[in-house]
Amino acid sequence: MTSIKPLQLTLAIMKPHVVSSPFSLLDIRRTILVNGFYVVRSKRQTIKLEQAEQFYGEHKTKFFYNRLITFMTSGPSEAYILAREDAITVWRQLMGPTKVFKCQLSNPDSIRAKHGLTDTRNATHGSDSDESVRKEVSIMVPEFCFDHWKLTEEPMFRNGRVQFDENLFIHSVHES
Repeated sequence: MTSIKPLQLTLAIMKPHVVSSPFSLLDIRRTILVNGFYVVRSKRQTIKLEQAEQFYGEHKTKFFYNRLITFMTSGPSEAYILAREDAITVWRQLMGPTKVFKCQLSNPDSIRAKHGLTDTRNATHGSDSDESVRKEVSIMVPEFCFDHWKLTEEPMFRNGRVQFDENLFIHSVHES
């Protein structure tokens, strides 16, 4: 994929029930690749309570908060920093609406319709703005440096000078 516009980053999280289901995880990974995303970073982790509370802080007063925090810390998740033109919009369209039942009716081919179980266990998360990407990545992948990405890696990705490691599920710069 060669592009003139700078690539946009988004954060995608595969929730614990997806990571524990090889079929679901592989299907979502395939969807990511088929839709032209580069996987800039890939990180499997069990989210710590403090991370989850910080990540979902805006929902603290909502009825589902404790259920969400408990679920998100219950087992391994995978966080992907994805890149492509219009990454945020495209990823959110692929995921479908947050509410799984609505999704199954209105967007039956979406990720959440196929792999979501409930509104809390809706398979995936996706950032909703550039500001959210920065905030969320700082919580889930704190070692990622946006300035280094923009100056050093983004031009290489934009020009297709990357290779893909299927086992690690990540693209990396190809230096030849």
